[in-house]
Amino acid sequence: MIEAVAGEAYGPWIRRVILEPAGLEETLPDMPLPRGAPMASGHSMRLPLGKRLVIPGKNPTNAMAPATGFVATAGDLARFFGQLDPEAKRSVLSPESRREMTRRHWRVPHYSIASWYGLGTMSGEVAGWDWFGHGGAFQGFLTRSVALPGSGLSLSLLTNAIDGPATLLLEGALHIMRTFAQMGAPKGAARAWRGRFWSIWRAFDLVPMGSKVLVAQPALANPLQDASEIELEGRGRGRIALADGYGNQGEEARIVQGRGGKVRELWLGGSCYLPEGPLAAEMKRRYGA
Repeated sequence: MIEAVAGEAYGPWIRRVILEPAGLEETLPDMPLPRGAPMASGHSMRLPLGKRLVIPGKNPTNAMAPATGFVATAGDLARFFGQLDPEAKRSVLSPESRREMTRRHWRVPHYSIASWYGLGTMSGEVAGWDWFGHGGAFQGFLTRSVALPGSGLSLSLLTNAIDGPATLLLEGALHIMRTFAQMGAPKGAARAWRGRFWSIWRAFDLVPMGSKVLVAQPALANPLQDASEIELEGRGRGRIALADGYGNQGEEARIVQGRGGKVRELWLGGSCYLPEGPLAAEMKRRYGA
């Protein structure tokens, strides 16, 4: 259709009219890549063969190029979707066109998570933030890209596996950003409470926000889901002011610092958590390599 209307081949036209004006220097409308350009190989699911197979994904898509031929970096995808925001200062489209593209026209039926389609864009809500964007899929690859209207923020997450959890990971990133937006950057004594700490059971991340410290679980798609909150009471000491029913509500939290202020131990109630190296060494001593 583009070639019939424009009187020009699709590839050169899309470069001249869309990619170059949008500043997408790391995007091509189809394979092959220029010589020397890096490319991540795709992968199959682990089942049914019991191992992942490499799917190079370097084949041209020819007539399907407008739907599935684009090759890009996460940065370029974030730039592209950010420019579809009706409030974006730079775009190849008018604000009126962008509003029509990104507004909710149709709700996706028979889908447990409320989501909508605009004109070529998907939209929904995560952590109280409205978003629009789209997913991408090709044999061996799965991606998700979104923009947050009016915020100037856009994100893209690319995975090189056909079952890559792109949507879950991106939504986790949105939850983290939303929590920072609500609580603010760390300040004062809270800044010292940071890092990843382990026991044989799990790992925790100390994430300072504002004057508090959140105890995140990096194994979760949303690491801040049901995160405990520590309110500081003195140098290296605090109280677990908020925790779920299986946590240590009201108990003491403290850090033990070494040279240069680096945290050597984290105590939550009566449990001690260590940095990765010391915990790995202790496990080898106890249970063998």
